[in-house]
Amino acid sequence: MKINLKNGIDQLIFGMKQKDVTAIYGKPDRNYKDEDDNVIFAYNTLKIRLTFYKEEDFRLGYMVASNPNLELFGHKVINRKISEVKKELVAKGVAKFTQEEFDTFENYFNEDNWIIFQTEFDEVVKVEVGAIINQKDEFDWKFKSK
Repeated sequence: MKINLKNGIDQLIFGMKQKDVTAIYGKPDRNYKDEDDNVIFAYNTLKIRLTFYKEEDFRLGYMVASNPNLELFGHKVINRKISEVKKELVAKGVAKFTQEEFDTFENYFNEDNWIIFQTEFDEVVKVEVGAIINQKDEFDWKFKSK
């Protein structure tokens, strides 16, 4: 599963509707609403959680994945040392990270690409990617409806 910075993961593209996602991946294993009435899809085998934002006409705007086959720039990221992943990212121009700590977890956030690498015990355990917000303070939807 390839992470496409600013666009999505694999065949999932920011701005898709629920019907677009189910046409590719089928029905999710779980489908529920969060506290903001956003719709959440969870696919167990893909190890990915998708958020469709209510205030954005239920467009796909956020993805959280822990799939061991997640790749960025041709390199797997899950279960690897964050120092190795960051070194590869710096070589591709992704260098600025904000670091936060929570118990045994650390988050490494790159705002330009809206990507978070969550680590535990110095290894990447989860990746979160979000749709980019443009200069007009609006989502930059990449998916173009047919």
